Amino acid sequence: MSQADSLSRSEHMTDQGSRERRGSWLSHMREDVAAMRRRDPSATSDANVVLFSTGLHAIWAYRRQHWLWEHGAKGLAQFLSRRSRRRYGIEIHPAATIGRRFSIDHGMGIVIGGTAIIGDDCMLYQGVTLGMTGHHGGKRHPTLGNNVMVGANATILGDIHLGDNVKVGAGAVVVKDVPANVTVAGVPATIVKEHRCWEAARLTLVKPEDLDNENVRWSCAL
Repeated sequence: MSQADSLSRSEHMTDQGSRERRGSWLSHMREDVAAMRRRDPSATSDANVVLFSTGLHAIWAYRRQHWLWEHGAKGLAQFLSRRSRRRYGIEIHPAATIGRRFSIDHGMGIVIGGTAIIGDDCMLYQGVTLGMTGHHGGKRHPTLGNNVMVGANATILGDIHLGDNVKVGAGAVVVKDVPANVTVAGVPATIVKEHRCWEAARLTLVKPEDLDNENVRWSCAL
């Protein structure tokens, strides 16, 4: 292969990669808008969300900063993150890992630490802190599974894990692991509701042979 052919092939691959990245970014942005529209009853249109959702603007700013962090421009990422904090009142460390269709409603006072991990389809309300305890170094912030909702002014501290479909009540302080499919509330947070149902034996709340027991069915329905 000639040098000219090699250069042409390299340029073609670069252009193709750039188009794929742009398509991926646009796809993620559309998902974010759709998620905010679905979860915010005050949103009247996609344009309304794009123009006026401070939480969405903060998420998009974080995604740009995270890309810079991942590609070695950590100083610039942190500088832009500080500007975003002043502008939106929301602090998301650019090293944090956040999944797709993430939503922030209202958003003032939210803090997400650098080693925090948030799964897909999660939602935070105002005043939420995903922080650390006194531990320094290594993984020191929480991990949230998929479809987790955290209520206003809740605090989740330390290297703990919240399972999928967890709901955290407003004002709760969570300092221990939380299993999937439950609601927790209080200080310190405790389980106040199970989302699993006796009808879904695959979720293993009860043994399949116990499904005909009326007492078991009623206790799981609470």
